Amino acid sequence: MTQPQPYVPTAREQKFLEGVEEGRYEREIISGLAPFFNEKAPADMLNFYSKDEVTRLQALKGTNRDVESRMPVKITRHYYELARTSAAIQRIVKADPGETMDLAGSEDPGNQMDYSPVEGLLHKYEMGLMYVISTCSAHCRFCYREELIARKQIKRQDGTIAKKGLALIPEIIPYIKQHNAAVAKNGGVHPESGREKLREILMSGGDAMVLNNSKIAAWLGALAEAGVESIRIGTKDMAFYPQRFDRTFLSMLDRFHETYPEVGLHMMLHFEHPDEFLAKDAEGNYIEDAQGFKQWVPATGEGMRGLASRGWLTVQNQAPIMKGINDDADALRILQREFKRAGGENHYFFCGRDIIAYKAFNVPIETAWNILNESQKGLSGVETHARLSITHYKGKTEVAAVTNEGIPGLAGSENGVLIFKILRNAGSAPDRGKVCIVGRNPEALWFDDYEDRVLFDEAGLYHYARVSKAGQAPGPATAAGQAPGIGTLQAALATA
Repeated sequence: MTQPQPYVPTAREQKFLEGVEEGRYEREIISGLAPFFNEKAPADMLNFYSKDEVTRLQALKGTNRDVESRMPVKITRHYYELARTSAAIQRIVKADPGETMDLAGSEDPGNQMDYSPVEGLLHKYEMGLMYVISTCSAHCRFCYREELIARKQIKRQDGTIAKKGLALIPEIIPYIKQHNAAVAKNGGVHPESGREKLREILMSGGDAMVLNNSKIAAWLGALAEAGVESIRIGTKDMAFYPQRFDRTFLSMLDRFHETYPEVGLHMMLHFEHPDEFLAKDAEGNYIEDAQGFKQWVPATGEGMRGLASRGWLTVQNQAPIMKGINDDADALRILQREFKRAGGENHYFFCGRDIIAYKAFNVPIETAWNILNESQKGLSGVETHARLSITHYKGKTEVAAVTNEGIPGLAGSENGVLIFKILRNAGSAPDRGKVCIVGRNPEALWFDDYEDRVLFDEAGLYHYARVSKAGQAPGPATAAGQAPGIGTLQAALATA
């Protein structure tokens, strides 16, 4: 295998990097269950797991139901303090024997590796997602990246089996430059894939904010020099360890903006529940000031203000709707309202993915839609930007509508229908905006739970074939491959 050439920063890039200052962080992380099994955790944290929970979890060690084999256990001191008064937060990070009762699920959800032309990079849309690190300050039990966090073996498109690798600057930057050069030379689309310019990158993992300032800065500078127009930093550290967003980090962002003012920068936060950022009293009630405004946890509020005060940077929140965590319309209403009031934007809510053991965490798709719809009653237009998305192999797919009534004359719709719409389509986006209509199934957790009730599928969600080349998209649905019921539906709509 040819070794990549060492990456050499430009003079502008080097000047930016030389001014980066490192912070000092004391996350006080407890890793694994052993400290609780052996009573080695800090004395005030030992009761985080009851004696019964410890006994039940110990009994699973070394078996196929070992919870730590499925997903490593990890928590910060800051998050533990929040969890003491929040059952929702406990559910996010506490291992539970029930999570391995059913281990059905995919080792590579959405066959993401089909879209990995370079190790550590997923190039599925006009943007790329990079795995820059394989851990976080704490670990959510429902994590969509459990295969990366747990360093599991994944079957690749070519049949080989290996752990997902991390992105490296000397490998990623040449790919971006080569792809974009080919696009420019060919009139705006890639000559082979038909894809447009790779203009946006999401730094993810794991959690990009676990990296130190110098490493984050190195990525920012290299991506900017490669011609990337917009960079996202994905993180849950604002919940797990908000002290990470300190003066040194914000100063680094300021220097980056001064050096590369043409590059957009976006912080993608992950708050599942308002308990992660709103302050509580001893009885567990949200603290309000004299005017009735809910107060933020001091460290979290300071970090959020530091980001939101920079007008050239956007702050977004996205979160899955998870069983026993935020499947609560009131909680989601507070989350959306208070996050927007603090200067952020509500980006997406997600249905749970088909990860290993997803049945322990996922809320039924139709239930999630109803919860989000109910939560947005009473919110203003600027507070209700978030849509409900479920990630299909073809791209992000909106759960656009759920009806309580059937379509007259259409067999299979008697109990109502659910409408999927492709929002973000892989590759050259041949099916973007197309819809799929299925008969309702209130128990459905994933697409396959609707396979026996597909009524109309111009989006081709139920005609899957793995892509033939890394980065390309499966072809659009054809008339021959459309689902039964299309003609009936069209006729019904025509005469309605």
